[in-house]
Amino acid sequence: MSKLLPKGHKKLLNAWAFYDWANSVYNLTISSAVFPIFWGALTIVRNDQGEIVNDTVRFLGYDFNNDSLISYVTALAFLTVSIISPLLSGIADYVGNKKNFLKFFCYLGALSCIGLYWFNLEHLWFGLLCYFLALIGFWASLVFYNSYLPDIAFPEQQDAISAKGYSLGYIGSVILLIINLVMILKYEWFGFESEGVPTRLSFIMVGVWWIGFSQYTYYYLPRGNKKDVITKAVIFNGFKELKMIWKALQNDIRLRRYLSAFFVYSMAVQTIMLIATYFGIEELDWGEQNPTTGLIISILLIQLVAVFGAYLTSKASSKFGNIQTLIVINFIWIGICVYAYTITTPYQFYVTAAIVGLVMGGIQALSRSTYSKLLPEDAVDTASYFSFYDVSEKIGIVIGMFSYGIIAQVTGSVRYSILFLILFFVVGLVLLFRVPKTK
Repeated sequence: MSKLLPKGHKKLLNAWAFYDWANSVYNLTISSAVFPIFWGALTIVRNDQGEIVNDTVRFLGYDFNNDSLISYVTALAFLTVSIISPLLSGIADYVGNKKNFLKFFCYLGALSCIGLYWFNLEHLWFGLLCYFLALIGFWASLVFYNSYLPDIAFPEQQDAISAKGYSLGYIGSVILLIINLVMILKYEWFGFESEGVPTRLSFIMVGVWWIGFSQYTYYYLPRGNKKDVITKAVIFNGFKELKMIWKALQNDIRLRRYLSAFFVYSMAVQTIMLIATYFGIEELDWGEQNPTTGLIISILLIQLVAVFGAYLTSKASSKFGNIQTLIVINFIWIGICVYAYTITTPYQFYVTAAIVGLVMGGIQALSRSTYSKLLPEDAVDTASYFSFYDVSEKIGIVIGMFSYGIIAQVTGSVRYSILFLILFFVVGLVLLFRVPKTK
């Protein structure tokens, strides 16, 4: 039995934010750190000097660049999420059981992470399917998680609690990643013959962590009111609601222009976060340094700095305003892309990682809370509004990842993809400047 608490209650806010602690281990271990390194080790053949001699993967009868293949699977998963989100949000609003949907996708994602333990090239389809379903579980659950924000927090609380959620996520995911890092690098301490088994065990630990800690969130989040049987009209109600929201946006110029800006700059932000480790694996000269250690250290650096970045951005937004703060952050992202194109050494990668961490947490937390604050005051179908937000973000990621994959396939280097992403930030900046200061 869940415990009902009034809107704005401290325990309710903390329980909502704690889901970030539970699910962010997926984002760090699977999306950013251990799995990309595992994928590289699985699909890249190097000579004795450490130079890449083959990075081609054969899948479904075709040869793919390894980076391109994983980017296409990632893009396809995000496209799937963008299609099913309206269906799910429409049903959730009607039936009033957002928490059940949140649980379902949490468990789907977590169990798929556990399935990655059996990932190998002989059964590549199974491993990519688990990767595909884990991504869907994580991002689809966020549709319902984010939609709770205006339900459980008052407008003046939303910036702070959104930032707290991201901060908890960074801290929790770092703790598990450190545990995994010790297991992988010091595998002999645990009786393993190589780092292969502890690497695979880290995928199981992500799933168990995600399911286990999310129970605290489920205990306090309200379930909603039960309603009648789900019909065909209800199933497609989400698309009807998106159409209604699209029409409503025509009369809300501030929200419309902000969402357009978010759609564009989010393409670049999310793509960079998804490809950062793959970039480090293939484009840097690690010399005698263990690339696994170096890459995970850089990811840890990003996560730790991001906690401070989310806090700093929350303070800046309260003083200078959300839109003005987002404009500054986008300028910083452009500088990051220009510098990233030139880096070749681990030290330069660490510097870039620190700056990315500073603005990554800030732009995520502030984008979410800004959208929540700009929603119409009489909006009651918040799941559909946030579904629109999430669909915009996911379609942007699909465009970003496909662009990255195509450029990597054609040029053989992700550096040109990094340069291409600058265009998204520039367009996003122009659109942010066009957001009216008042409704």
